[in-house]
Parts: sequence; C-alpha cells; structure tokens
Amino acid sequence: MTQGKGTRRRRWLRRLLWLPVVLVAFTVLQVATMRFVDPWFSSFMMIRQFEAWGEGDFHYSTAYDWRDLDRISPTLPVALVAAEDQRFADHFGFDFQAMEKAERNNARGRRMRGGSTISQQLAKNLFLWGGRSYVRKGIEAWYTLLIEAMWPKQRIIEVYANVVEFGDGVYGAQAASRRFFGKDASRLTPAEASRLAAVLPAPKRYSVARPGPYVARRARAIQHQMAMIGGSNYLDRLD
Repeated sequence: MTQGKGTRRRRWLRRLLWLPVVLVAFTVLQVATMRFVDPWFSSFMMIRQFEAWGEGDFHYSTAYDWRDLDRISPTLPVALVAAEDQRFADHFGFDFQAMEKAERNNARGRRMRGGSTISQQLAKNLFLWGGRSYVRKGIEAWYTLLIEAMWPKQRIIEVYANVVEFGDGVYGAQAASRRFFGKDASRLTPAEASRLAAVLPAPKRYSVARPGPYVARRARAIQHQMAMIGGSNYLDRLD
C-alpha cells in the first residue's frame, strides 16, 4: 500500500515537473500560429462579453471586423505609434526610457501614464487580462518577447490596430471607423485617426464620439507627432 502511494506521488510529481514545459510549448505554438492566422477574437473581447452577461446585459455584442494592414488607412497605425510608442521600430518589445519617464511623472503626482510599448499592450489585449499584478506583468513580458521574436513589426502593428479597444465593445480599425465616422477604415483621415488614438489607453473613460477638451488637445498633439515621425512614410521603416 505504501509502495503504491509512493508510485502515485512520483507520477504526479513528474506531471507537475512537465507542466511548465507544456505551458511554454503552448504559448510558443499560440504566438507562432497567430503570426499567420488572424485572430477571431481576443481575451479582452471574451472577458468583456462574459462581464456583460454577468451583469444581465444579454444585448451586448462585440463590434469587430478584421482588416489587413493594406486595407487600413496608414494614418491609423502611424497615429497609434505617435500616441503610444514612438520607439516602436527600434526596440525589442520594451522601452526602458519610457518606463523611467513614466515612473518620474507618476512620482511627481502628474497624470498617471504607463510606459508600455505597443507590443506589451498587444500581448495583454490579445492573450491576457487587465490588472497590475506581478503575475500578469510577468506573463505579459513573456508573450511580448515571443511576439517580438516571431513576428515582424508590420504584423505587430497590424494585429494591434485590429484588436485594440476604441470604445466599449468596439475593437479595431474597421469597427471603430464604421461606428464613429461612418466610413471604411481605408478612408480614415489624419484627424480622425489621431482622435481614435487619443482615447487610448482608456477608451471607456474618454469618448471618440464626444471628445472633451483633453481628447481634442491630445488628438492635435498626436497629429503633430505623426508628421514629426514621418507620416505615412514611417511604415516603410518597419520590416
């Protein structure tokens, strides 16, 4: 009997030791697949849908319509880079200068601003959940490294432009362009693209449809930065 218990214990121990290997292999396969396969949904979309059902809102629906990068006006990916990650073309997923700057600003009591790159935001939106726990940040860092290692920069910005949330339940360039401007994403102007980027990373707090003074001011600044980084020609820098 004792020998049988010992055998079962060793069997379970071997399974536990294999668990990290299986999880690593799963995440690698997951990211490698999405290098070529467009995601049908993101973890943020799924979580928000379950939240709506939990609140008794059975009429809630996700607005999401994938568009390849060449069917999105280049003004939008450029606006996203100008607004959130101007070193996007040069870093390998982490912008330590931006992190240090964000820490200094937050320590001085200024408007809370994160130092996350587009790659980090994509890792969180596509695969994970919100929150600030060390566990979630650690997993986010792992996914960020995988994304940067396996995907070219154009794929990263393409997926991000399609899954980022621009309003409650409104995900990606095409759904946002239709909802807020009544047009296809290929026809977005620089002013419209900068307004979409201006509500990030808080699309439930700020509105594209009814931009207040902060969004309007930030949209003008983003449009200026879009020109500073090269406008649509910026995308030629991406591999």
